[in-house]
Amino acid sequence: MEEIINMGFISIIPAILAIVLSFVTRNTIVSLAIACITGTLLAGQGLLGFPTLLKESLGTTSFSWVMLLNTFIGILVAYFQKTGAIQGFSQWVHDKHLSRRGAQLMAWVLGMFVYFSDSFSPLFVGCTMRSITDKARVSREKLAYIADSTSAPVSVLVPITGWAAYLSGLAVGVGCIATDADGAALFLKAIPFNFYALIAVVFVGLIGSGIIKDFGPMKKAEKRALEEGKVIADGATPLIGKELTEMEPYPGFKPRVFLNFLLPVLMIITMALGTYIAFKSAKTMEAFLFVVIFMTVSMMIQGIPFKEVMDTFMNGIKGALPAIVLLALAYSVNSLSKQMGTANYIISLCEGFMTPHLLPAIIFIVASVMAFATGSSWGTFAICMPIALPLAFSITGGELNTIVAAVFAAVAGGGVFGDHCSPLSDTTILSSMGSASDHLDHVKTQLPYSLICGTLAVIAYLIVGFVAA
Repeated sequence: MEEIINMGFISIIPAILAIVLSFVTRNTIVSLAIACITGTLLAGQGLLGFPTLLKESLGTTSFSWVMLLNTFIGILVAYFQKTGAIQGFSQWVHDKHLSRRGAQLMAWVLGMFVYFSDSFSPLFVGCTMRSITDKARVSREKLAYIADSTSAPVSVLVPITGWAAYLSGLAVGVGCIATDADGAALFLKAIPFNFYALIAVVFVGLIGSGIIKDFGPMKKAEKRALEEGKVIADGATPLIGKELTEMEPYPGFKPRVFLNFLLPVLMIITMALGTYIAFKSAKTMEAFLFVVIFMTVSMMIQGIPFKEVMDTFMNGIKGALPAIVLLALAYSVNSLSKQMGTANYIISLCEGFMTPHLLPAIIFIVASVMAFATGSSWGTFAICMPIALPLAFSITGGELNTIVAAVFAAVAGGGVFGDHCSPLSDTTILSSMGSASDHLDHVKTQLPYSLICGTLAVIAYLIVGFVAA
């Protein structure tokens, strides 16, 4: 398939179509498929463009990784439920008589604790806390928001994650950033300027604690959950298979919360962090595969029949399938956006505004729009960082100062902000899946909160730009 460098306004039509149709039809999968077909036709790829796009987009290491990770997580969630471990953990928490506020704050802390993977974090928080927040009459939309806003925003702030290594690596070779150590030092220097991530994480705590009252669509969802006991809206479609939400524990099986829940989770965290320290790359997917094998054997040793274990295994895969299909189409739209030059078009629109005082704020906005349109924060980093950092260094005369750190942080934070607002984003999809929330309801209720945090970040970057430039 021939790559198209820039198709101008036409390049953003697939993303716009996908987002608008999602809200109009309330069927994200069909909307994404229509966007892909329309985009391939606009790009002149003919009737075979769509299947070719799917083949090329999904036959990648990136998609294989996220697909396998989701599959293994689906299997583990099924195992946790079949052994009664999640139910046992939820009962233990329930016995502590957590209030609605306490349940939300627990989800907030749990999200920050599992900081090493933005893919695992929303799934883990959602699956672990769902029954607890359901009992506390917290809406699934609120749980999805908490899970989403404590995943990527935390991962992008911590210097010992794959995010840190990736962003630092993109800076090497630009200006005075000559080595990986220089890149890591720039990441550390930029943390205080990553305003969106910092504000988003704090904002969740303020909302969860009730210091800031719910507003907008989230207020309506919370009122419904509290007064009517409906944690999802009438007619909503949770982004998770019934195989996982309705699975019952094996009859007469002792839950063993530590062996069948806490130990597997600790094994995953230990392996992911251990491999990151040893190899500078967290082998999260491999850790999940190992723990799936461990639990498969463990469940049979504990007395669950082989056939029951295998049925649970398959139900876990089936339960993960709705999110995997949605991710597959989101990846295809992202790939199509690259081929049509969406990022280049967005950047070209903003070139005339790139003054020293406005640079950090403009870069943040550009990265946000790019991530929103493509649903990919990492893709945004890869495109935006090689453009933004040289601009910053040209303004500072090659000196690593506050403007450079702010621009680096603006790319990182902007990518996360746009990703948060986009229904095409993998972390947004995974948050809906983990929380068993309707995907569009999650996007709709989270959007006002994200926009407030994003607006505050823009104001902060404007202040930094005018003070430091």
